[in-house]
Amino acid sequence: MIAATARYLDLYRHFLAQRLKILLEYRASFLIGAASVIAVQSAGVAAVWSVLRQVPDLNGWKLDEVLLIFGLVLLSESITHMFADNLWTLGWAYVRTGHFDRLLVRPVDPLFHLLADRFCHDGLGDLVIGLALVTRSVAALDLRPGPAALGYLGLSVLSGGAIFVALNLLTATTAFWFRESIPLTRSVYALHDFAKYPLTIFHRSVRVLLTWAIPYGFCSYYPASFLLGRDVGVLAWLGPVVAAALMAGALAFWRLGLRHYQGTGT
Repeated sequence: MIAATARYLDLYRHFLAQRLKILLEYRASFLIGAASVIAVQSAGVAAVWSVLRQVPDLNGWKLDEVLLIFGLVLLSESITHMFADNLWTLGWAYVRTGHFDRLLVRPVDPLFHLLADRFCHDGLGDLVIGLALVTRSVAALDLRPGPAALGYLGLSVLSGGAIFVALNLLTATTAFWFRESIPLTRSVYALHDFAKYPLTIFHRSVRVLLTWAIPYGFCSYYPASFLLGRDVGVLAWLGPVVAAALMAGALAFWRLGLRHYQGTGT
C-alpha cells in the first residue's frame, strides 16, 4: 500500500511537471486564466460587500463573518478546480471521442490518469482570493486561532475540497451512460453559490439540501460557525465524515460506470 502510494505520488509529480511546462509555454494564457478567476470571485465579494453595506446585519451575520464563509468555500473549491477539473471533460473529451480507451490500456488507475492529465491553474485564483478573505476576516474579527483551531480549519478545507471532488465525480460518471455529463455537473456545482452565505438566511428546504443531499454546507457554513463560536452542534464536526462517505459512494459509482463503459468506436 505504501509502495503503491509512493509510486502514484511520483507519477503525479511527473504529470504535473509536464503540465507546467505546457502552461509556461503560453505565459500570457496562464496569467489570464488565473487573473480571470480572481476577477470573477472579486466581483462576487464586491456584491456581498454592497449588500451588507446597505443591510449591515444579515439575519445576525456581519460582513466579516459572511466573508469568512465566502473565503472557506473558495478554498475548498480551489482544490477541485486545480486537481480535479478534468472531470468536467470526461464526457465530451474522453468518452464521446473514444480517448478514454487509452486510459484503460495503461498500467495506472484510469481515474488517477484522468485527474493527473490536467492541472487547472485557474484554481490558483480561487486559492488566492480564499486565503485573502479568510486572513482578513480572522484579523478583523480578532479570532486569534490557536494550533487546534488552525488544525480544524485546515481539516475543514480538505474535507470541503473532497466534497467538491466527490460531487463532481458522481455527476461526471454519468457520462459512461449518456456520453455527456456537463449539464448535470454544472447544475449540482452551481448550488455551491448558496454555501457562500449563511445557511440560516435561506428556507429550511435549502438548508436541508445543502446539509444532507448536496452537502456544500460542510465546506463553509458549519466550520465558519464553529470558528465564530456559534452553536451548530455535532454538525461542526461531521465534515470529514460526510466527505469520506460521499467520496466512498462516488468511487463506488465510478467503478460501476467503468463496468458499464462501452467504447463509441470513434
